[in-house]
Parts: sequence; structure tokens; C-alpha cells
Amino acid sequence: MELRSSQRPDLLPKSWYNIVPDLPEKIPPYILPDGTVVKPEMFHALFARELVRQEFSDERFIKIPDELSEYYLQAGRPTPLLRARNLEKYLDTCARIYFKYEGVLPAGSHKFNTAIAQAFYNKLEGVKRLSTETGAGQWGSALSLAGSLVGIKVRVFMVRASYNQKPFRRILMETYGAEVYPSPSSVTSFGRKLLQENPDHPGSLGIAISEAIEDVINSGGEAKYSLGSVLNHVLLHQTVIGQEAIKQLEELGVGVEDVAYVVGAVGGGSNYAGLAYPFLYYRLRGKTSTVFVAVEPRAVPSMTRGEYRYDFGDTAGLTPMLKMHTLGHDFVPPPIHAGGLRYHGVAPSLSILVNHKLVEPVAYGQREVFEAGVLFARLQGIVPAPESAHAVKAVIDIARRYRGSCERPVIVFNLSGHGLLDLKGYEEYLYNALPDT
Repeated sequence: MELRSSQRPDLLPKSWYNIVPDLPEKIPPYILPDGTVVKPEMFHALFARELVRQEFSDERFIKIPDELSEYYLQAGRPTPLLRARNLEKYLDTCARIYFKYEGVLPAGSHKFNTAIAQAFYNKLEGVKRLSTETGAGQWGSALSLAGSLVGIKVRVFMVRASYNQKPFRRILMETYGAEVYPSPSSVTSFGRKLLQENPDHPGSLGIAISEAIEDVINSGGEAKYSLGSVLNHVLLHQTVIGQEAIKQLEELGVGVEDVAYVVGAVGGGSNYAGLAYPFLYYRLRGKTSTVFVAVEPRAVPSMTRGEYRYDFGDTAGLTPMLKMHTLGHDFVPPPIHAGGLRYHGVAPSLSILVNHKLVEPVAYGQREVFEAGVLFARLQGIVPAPESAHAVKAVIDIARRYRGSCERPVIVFNLSGHGLLDLKGYEEYLYNALPDT
């Protein structure tokens, strides 16, 4: 893999940041339906042992292995931090808008940051195959590439609505060597049951997770499960994003204390945590007054309208129960184009931050999100993924508050991926055929 970064390698962090020891309260334990607390060793059947260790770790900083740092550098890290000057000018705002652009990474999104880490640790333990779910296909694409690079087979259960909407995501995964099945699928007993009840079932991330886990359970020990969001070890891998952004801002003369807003989209929480948690490190110590804004679809309002309670991470109830903001594990979201945000729950760590009002959630409808995405594309030249366009919409709303203001707040957001394989949604918006869910 020869994709050497033109960015400065010294900006790449040496460690991942684990927010767990800095949270205002402990994450409630994972439990089984009978109330039994899940012990780390119970996860070994699903995950590589080092990933399980990271999941339950109280270490604030976890060293990134040199071999993984090399993969990061070859893939294009550090990613660019860019200023959206054209957007600022169009909005006639005094705000300064910066965005971390993760779409330059192979497969087009931030998901590679944890995909390569998970593939790396599984390869070290001799795992032959990884099984996973994907919503919009960005996670599946990233893991498919990571599996190809380290030499592990990958099987992907892709939410059926996205499988139909985004055929080029499937082709990309298959190009990287993965097997891809629409979920619900005929590969698992749970998938077959749902298809028998409804042959046109749109699927959900919860269902796809259930299928991937069932696949691992029935693999005879050959396969392990890999996931793209929600759990602690996934979120901490993404914190290379925010750590890089802080260093890059400092080189531009913007200190962490100068950042007024940190904005990102939320499905399970990985891209948002990746940018926000390193900034929250300073907020939790009382060193900054940064406002953290987390954006979700109005069609899947887990933070703004969900309940904070124990729930399964998947639809079939195969996972342990997590305490989180949830719409219910049997919730089936409408087939919006932001497939990566169609998840019924939110990461337990992010749920705690929302509860303590350290993170402010906001929800938007699909049309206004695509309107923001089109505006950003025309002004800045980058077509945002539908997920990332949620962050763009929030940034526009915030920046408009500072028209004619003597304040010049700094807004930082995560443009977590490009939308070049999501153009069906943009076509529907441009031709007035996009449902406003």
C-alpha cells in the first residue's frame, strides 16, 4: 500500500485518548437480560483480546502500535484541517469555520481509523475472517479494505435499504475482496425469519448487527465480530481525528481555549467522539467553555427523543445490554439516505455526556440536510456524505447567529466522509423527489 501522506507525520498522535476515566460518572456495566454483569472474558468469543482489554480499560491514553501508525501514515493521516472561507463569506458571518476532512482516507470516510486497528489486532491473534454490519456502506468499505491489507477475509451484512440505494458501495466492498449480503439476508436464521414476515423489509443496523453476530457464533471459532461504532474501543480509535485537529489549529494560531463550538453528526457516535472527545478532555478539566453540538436525523432521534435505559445493541437481542439513549432495539428507521445514522441507540459514553449537558443534541429533517450539503458542495467543492451534511447544517445555523457580530467564534466540525457514492440522495433532492423524513 503506497499512499504516503503529504501531511506532516509528526502531527499523528502517539496514543489514542480514552475518555472513560474522565467522564462525570462511570459507564454503567454491560449486563445480560437476567441482570448478570458481563465480564471482559465473556467478550472473547466475539472480539480480539486486545480489543476487549481496550474496551474495559481505564487508561487515559493507549499507545498506538508502530505498525498501526505506519498504516495510518500510508493511508493519508494526518487528514487536512481546512477553513470554509467561501461558506463564511456566503453566510456573511463573523464566525471562523474549520473542518477536519476525513473523506481523503481510502474508502472515503473516518471509518478506516478503527477498521485497520480492529483488523490488525485480529490478525495478530490468527483470526481468519471478520463479520460485520454496515449502514451506508462506509464502515463496510473501510473494514473490507483493512481486511485486504492485513490478510483477513471480511463478510458484510449491509442494511437492505442502503444496499438498494447505494450499489456502488457494495461494488467497492467487493472490489476490496469482501462478501456482501443485503440485511435481512438468507444467510442467517434471523434474517430468513424477517424476510419470511416481510420480503421487502428495509433492514436496520440493529438487524445487520444481529446477523453478523449470529454468523460469528455459527462459524466454529473461525470468525470474529467487528463493529464500527458505539463501544469504547471503537470510539477511542477515532480520537486521532480530534488530537490532530488541536495540533493543526495551534499551528494556525488558534488555541484549544479559542474553540467555541465542536460539531459532528451522530449515529452510534464514532465520528463525533473522534473529533469531540480530545476537545472534551479540556472542557472536563474546566479549561475551556467549548459548546459541543451533536447532530442526528429527525427520523432517528435517539438523543433528542429516545429513553436513557438498558437496551440491546442489536434487534435479535444477541448482544449484552448497554445503558444508553435508545429508541428501542426493535425500532426500524425509515430508509433515509444517511444510512450510517440509522441506529436505534447511542454510545454509552456519549449518552452520559448528553445527560450531563456537556453535549447538546439537535435533530434535522432530510431535505434541510441535503440543502446544506448542496450549498457546501457549491461553495467549498466537496460533496459531503449525507451523514456529514447533518453537521454542515448545524454549522450553518450556528454561524448565522454571528452575522454582523463583533464576536469571531471558532467553529470546528468533522466532515467525516465524502458523498460521491451517495449521489442517489442528491439526485432525489435536486429533482424534488426526496422525502422529508
